[in-house]
Amino acid sequence: MPPSLPPDFQLGFATASYQIEGAVATDGRGPSIWDTFSHQTPTRTKNANGDIACDHYNRLDEDLDLLKQYGADAYRFSISWSRVIPDGGRDDPVNEAGVDFYNRVIDGCLRRGITPWATLYHWDLPQALHDRYGGWLDVEQSQLDFERYARLCFERFGDRVKNWITLNEPWIVSIFGYATGINAPGRATKNINPQASDGDTTTEPWIVGKALIMSHARATAAYNRDFRQVQRGQIGISLNGDYYEPWDPADPRDTEAAERRMQFHIGWFANPIFLQQDYPACMRVRLKDRLPAFSAADMELLRAAECDFYGMNYYTSQYARHRATPPLDTDFIGNLDELQSNKAGDPVGTESGLPWLRSCPALFRKHLARTHRLYGKPIYITENGCPCPGEEAMTREQSVDDGYRQEYFRDHLDAIGRAVGEDGAVVAGYFAWSLMDNLEWSDGYGPRFGVTFTDYETLERTPKRSAFMLRGMVDERKTAQLRSSI
Repeated sequence: MPPSLPPDFQLGFATASYQIEGAVATDGRGPSIWDTFSHQTPTRTKNANGDIACDHYNRLDEDLDLLKQYGADAYRFSISWSRVIPDGGRDDPVNEAGVDFYNRVIDGCLRRGITPWATLYHWDLPQALHDRYGGWLDVEQSQLDFERYARLCFERFGDRVKNWITLNEPWIVSIFGYATGINAPGRATKNINPQASDGDTTTEPWIVGKALIMSHARATAAYNRDFRQVQRGQIGISLNGDYYEPWDPADPRDTEAAERRMQFHIGWFANPIFLQQDYPACMRVRLKDRLPAFSAADMELLRAAECDFYGMNYYTSQYARHRATPPLDTDFIGNLDELQSNKAGDPVGTESGLPWLRSCPALFRKHLARTHRLYGKPIYITENGCPCPGEEAMTREQSVDDGYRQEYFRDHLDAIGRAVGEDGAVVAGYFAWSLMDNLEWSDGYGPRFGVTFTDYETLERTPKRSAFMLRGMVDERKTAQLRSSI
């Protein structure tokens, strides 16, 4: 009997606004930092941009019909901040045409029996805020503007949207945007990334991290105080993070390095948000005063920002090997080596279509158990998926027959079932990344994560076999759970 899933387990598919919408200058939308980043130095995104993307803005009904066809219970989409408030600020005008578009997304889901899940921020900060005061580099101004934006969304959409995610992957925003410079706004110390804008890898990511934590807290506290009682929804955040095993399990220094890496990756945000406490001690020890302090007022706000769930974006796992040398000031992972094979030469998992992503379902199960044990919230898998080996070069027919992706999904749903049934984790839903092949940020239109093939010349969509397999798998496991409870 396959591992079972709870009877109320939700199956969904996920997307992000800049990756699929296109229409970047249509109906009053303002530019975001990703518009600027992808045009300013196009080689940073493999000469790709989101100007047209998947043209979701003009093909909305077609894409919502795909969700219905795939038997989705839910759809996780993100709202483009600069589409609803073009200049982003708390005193800037609202763009009613942008509000109307998301009303059509939400109402279209509900007409099809699909539950909308709205993400407030998936990396596309209004460019005007970056120009005005540095965006996330200004901890105080950014959180006030984010709160106003969040309140607008709660006011306009909260009568129908009952599931809110404040931020998507703040680690990626902080590190890739302000430490390595490979994502918008592309800031880093020049010797780290010669293509980056002037930045400071030693300090900026930690400032941005605090801005994101406090912005999440302001939005969540506002929801809890002013909207929850009437709207009766739930709110959380989506954190990314690999699971790490020691490179040499017999060496306690590697065991400690693996835990330290997860604290630098996940605890950085999860400790303040879910435990209402300071950053992990290992971060304080290594970063000292480069890690911004939380004031008494900050902690009071974090306590008022109680979340309902932990959104987990998970793709792969790695091995951690300690380093004996002192850490550099630019280190942001905890002074260790990240490896895909252990001391014995065993690979962490099977290769996918990207060098960094390997299928590691057994470690995913450990990750679920650890996360629930530490933070105590129901978990929703808000992203999980992969490209097949060689899929970038495949024809439509080859990509549609996506055996590797089907196996990846099957193995990871099995891991969820085991984590729930045997380890005591509470996992309430699963969103496959992604509904369709789309702009994969700095990787351009290369890796194909979608359960729908997108022809980037004609924009025609073709369902892949994995899209339908997921519905059957979830139903099979939920039926098994119902039978076992009788």
